[in-house]
Parts: sequence; structure tokens; C-alpha cells
Amino acid sequence: MKRAIELLKKHNLLKIIDDELDINLEIPHVAYIEVKEPNSKAILFTNVVDRKNGKKFKEPVLMNVFCNEKAVKLFIGDGDIIGAEIESLLKMKPPVSFSEKLSTLGKLFSLKNTIPKKLNKKGVCQEVVKLGSDAKLSDLPVITTWEEDGGPFITMGQVYTQSLNGELKNLGMYRLQVYDDNTLGMHWQIHKDSNHFFHEYKQAGKKMPVSIGIGGDPMYIWCGQAPLPIGIFELMLYGFVKNSPAKLVKSITNDIWVPEDNDYIIEGFVDPSKLKIEGPFGDHTGYYTLEEEFPFMEVSAITSKKEPVFLATVVGKPPLEDKYMGYATERIFLPLLRTTAPSLIDYYMPENGVYHNLILAKIDSFYPAHAQQMMHAFWGVGQMSFVKHAIFVNSDAPALTNHDEITKYILNRVNVEDLLATKGAVDHLDHTAPKFASGGKLGVDCTGQEIKELGITLLSDSELLEKMQDISKEIKGLKQYYIDTKNPICVISVDKTRSQKELFEELKPLFSHIKILIIVDNRANDLENPYMLIWRVTNNFDSTRDLYISENTICLDGTNKSTLDGFSRRWPGDVNCTKSVIDSLIERKIIDIDEEFIKKHQLY
Repeated sequence: MKRAIELLKKHNLLKIIDDELDINLEIPHVAYIEVKEPNSKAILFTNVVDRKNGKKFKEPVLMNVFCNEKAVKLFIGDGDIIGAEIESLLKMKPPVSFSEKLSTLGKLFSLKNTIPKKLNKKGVCQEVVKLGSDAKLSDLPVITTWEEDGGPFITMGQVYTQSLNGELKNLGMYRLQVYDDNTLGMHWQIHKDSNHFFHEYKQAGKKMPVSIGIGGDPMYIWCGQAPLPIGIFELMLYGFVKNSPAKLVKSITNDIWVPEDNDYIIEGFVDPSKLKIEGPFGDHTGYYTLEEEFPFMEVSAITSKKEPVFLATVVGKPPLEDKYMGYATERIFLPLLRTTAPSLIDYYMPENGVYHNLILAKIDSFYPAHAQQMMHAFWGVGQMSFVKHAIFVNSDAPALTNHDEITKYILNRVNVEDLLATKGAVDHLDHTAPKFASGGKLGVDCTGQEIKELGITLLSDSELLEKMQDISKEIKGLKQYYIDTKNPICVISVDKTRSQKELFEELKPLFSHIKILIIVDNRANDLENPYMLIWRVTNNFDSTRDLYISENTICLDGTNKSTLDGFSRRWPGDVNCTKSVIDSLIERKIIDIDEEFIKKHQLY
């Protein structure tokens, strides 16, 4: 990590905080604030303590390493250029001329760098070796991010696993709960490669070796979350992008090979016959994921550099550090998506849709239902299968990242007849699906021509709210957006006491004034904050339950669900900062934010 720190310093992308700060809430709260700043930087915390257990750590903690687009380019490269290189390989044709043969040979020769290189020596990650009872997780400055978390979690661990026969390797990035000095939880979701390996070991009745890297080249982190096809070792992507193979050394107590330049390696074994309750944890959805049984590692060794740096990240409500990593992923993997969806021009996963909740895609639409065909293709491809809401536009649409213009383009084309509501696999962390990991998908085809008629009589916000409140006193607020389009959006907040389908039915006399109606809870929502409203609704909406249509009026129920809605699963709470911690950090001048910032980002 020291190379990364020097690079960040050189490019004025690093803050150094020497004030004494606690791994429990304080350090992660500072990082959570920083990542929401318009020009956020990485933060190196040099004076790290654990007041609850009376500990002071000699190693610093680095957070927010992928602090902005510039940092991503420093550590990963230009996503568009890398994507173009991948596309050129995918489209490579048999060479004809001598110069073409040389060019092709050069491209193929460079692929040798995708194969990780195994070193017959110890790495700098093994300068200090602690075995058995000397290997204590409490010696690491592992952060506790949120007050309702089940404990401290390693949040930037590179988890290295392999199949039972050793032929398949995997690098994944999962949260890892510290239970005690020797026990570390493995949050292996059902769709992940590590979970597939786990079941191989379970069936064979054998313990599963696992090694976890922390720190080293930040590129390892990005590779660990890259949506590669099953069976492709993520460190091959490292070698392709870096044009230099990853250098690996063998773990001390198991057969897993790890990067030689990691700052820490935690080694151990998972007994597949044993599970522990993991969580809760305030996750990147902005909600807590609830307690659930997962495998856990029994630590056999912890190795490190002589002067390690502990790397961590913070998750919660957007925007987050994954905003910048996600943009690089979009650019680099666009050519691979085109192999399944050839008419795809571009795609964009807005950060406030927390990636798997919302995707915008631009296509060349050539025939009726082409967009619907593409939706099914997306929902059948790797991690794209977890996307809940997909909006497709034609090639004449504005840039997908031009939020205002693309929104107007979409709203001028939304048509009830062009909605596709279906079911499929959803992310393990999806809390709103009627059943675990299986829920609704909504596709919106906006590839057609602009709608000719508005079809409603617009009213002012105050007039429409008054008419609504004459029907139901549970409606507390109203805000209309994009009234200059053919599908204005009307957002209402409610004090919910029943299924919102009943309210929808009662409001039908007013549908001559409403095209798209969105309902949210009055508590914890700000109708003047569209960024966070998108986050809330895309999180809370399931098309199999929360979509109501009457003629040309569409309603999306973005309220929290309960037994009132026939929802039998537990509904998690929002991820919120601890106010007393924020107040203390402000008072000590560690952070400088005002009430407007707090409200904008809904810190609590």
C-alpha cells in the first residue's frame, strides 16, 4: 500500500489525519463523509485506537483509496482504452498480410501476462509470520462501521479460494465478520464462485483452505469485484490490464497462492459442516442486511509486511467509493456484454440505483420488441441477471450520463404497453423481494417515438395535494417532477396504515391529472431530494407486488413493506450515522459539514 500512498500524495489525492481516532464508528464515519464530498480524497489515519478494548495500533488505516475517477485511472487505467483492447481481441480476424501477422502475434504474445507467476520464495507479505495462538485478529485495526453492525468487519479483504481439485481459482471481495481472535465469517452469497467451491468441499467432507489478502496493489480489489464469467481467475484480468503477471507466493499453512505484495495475509480453513450467524451489517444498498447463517474460517496464520498499512472501505447510502470502481467496470466490460447483446451501444448503472437495482441501456433498435429481447438477454448474463429495473433507449438518445436530458427522453416515451414485468433471480442482498433471492424485474422500453399527447390536465402541486388529501388524510406531501414531459412524475409521501393498492384505487378519480405516481413513506424521505428518492424507490420496489396500472396511469409503491402488503420477511432498517459521533467529529474539527450536507445525504 505504500506505493499507492505515494502515488496518491504525488497527485494531491491524499488527506493525512494525525488526530487520534477510533476504529469503532469514528474512522468509518470520517471516510463516509469524505466520499460524499465533490472532490473526495483518500484518507490515511495515522493515530488509530480501539478505545473499547484499550488498544493503540502502530499501523495506519487507509480508506477511500478509489476516491475519484483520477484515482481509478492511476490504479486501474483508462476504462475506455482497456475496453477497446478487449474488443479488438474479441474481433480479431485471421491475419492476411505480414504486418497483420506481426500485429496479431503481438496481441497473442501479450496474453502470456494473464497467467499469474508463482514465485519459489517468500513474499514481502510474509516478512512477519504469526502462527496458531499468536495469530490474533484483534491485532488488526478492523473497523466497526455502524452502531447496529454485528461486530467489526473486514471490508476490503481479497478472498482467495480454489475448487476441490485445485483446477479453478477465485478472487472475490466479501465482507468478513470478526467473531473473535481466531474466527472470521465468510459472507459467501449463493451465486458466488466461493460458495460453489464450498459445496464441493462439503460434499467431500473436507475442510476448505482460504487465504485473505489485505492491501497490496489496489488493482487486486477491483479485480475481486469484476463480473468475470465463472471459472476465470480474476488475477488473469490483473495481468491483462497491467500487461504484467500477478506475482504469487504460497501461503504458509495452506495451499492457496496469494499476491506477494499484500500488506496482510490471513490464512485458515473453513469446516463446511459448521455455520455461524453473521450480521447484521449496514451494506452498500443503504440498508442493513439481517442476520443469517454463513460459513466461517478458523485462522491458522496471519502474515504481514514489517510495516503494513490496513486497507478498508465504508458502505451505506450512496454515493460511495464503489461509484468510481463501478464506472471503470462499465467501460471495461461493455465489449463482453456486446457478445451477448450485439446491438448494445452503451449502458450505465447509476450509483443511486446501487448498481443491481437500475440499469440504463442504449441500443440500436431494429424491430418491434427488440428492446424486450435485449432485456431478457441482460437478465440471462452473469451478474446482469440480478438487475431489477432496466430502461432501454434508442441510438438517438442523449448520453446516458446526462441525467436531466436522458430523463426527459425517457419520460417522453414511457408507454403502459411497453412495460415488461417479469420474475427472476435477484441479488442476495435484495430485501424487498417476496422470496429470498427471487423477485420481480421491470423493463421499460423507451426506444419508440415520442408520445404525441400529454393526455392529462396538469394541476399545481398545492391544488393536486389538496384534492388528494380530500380523499385520504394519510397523504402528507406532494412534489411533481418533469411536468414539461409527456409523463410527469408525481411523488407523494404517506403515513402508511394499509396496502397502498387501496390508496391507488381511491385516487382513481384524480388520474386525469396523473401519469406516473410514486408513493414513499413520509418518515425518512425528502420530496425535494430526487437523488435519494431514486435510491429509495429502486431499493423498495418489486414489480410482482408494487406495480399498479390503471389505463394510462402507472403507480410505483416505494414504501417500506410489512404484513400490510402481505410481506412476511423482516424489513431491514436504513443505514444511518450515529449522531453523537458526527457531532463529536464536527466539534473536534475532524470533519466540516453543515445541516444542508446532512440532509442532502440523509446521514441520519
